[in-house]
Amino acid sequence: MPEIILISIGLVLIIEGILYFLLANNLNKLLNIISAINPQTIKNVSAFCALMGLCLIYFTFKYYDN
Repeated sequence: MPEIILISIGLVLIIEGILYFLLANNLNKLLNIISAINPQTIKNVSAFCALMGLCLIYFTFKYYDN
């Protein structure tokens, strides 16, 4: 179980690192676009993504348990 958590954290760091590497030239423009969005919309999208991630993890363990 701890190895799954470490692999998951590693994958998140790799994906985020690649995103920031690819968006480095346009990061200020992206931040300006994000700052114009309603904070409640950002909270709703974030909550939805967190819920989908939680469901993905739950169903993965439920149906692919060894």
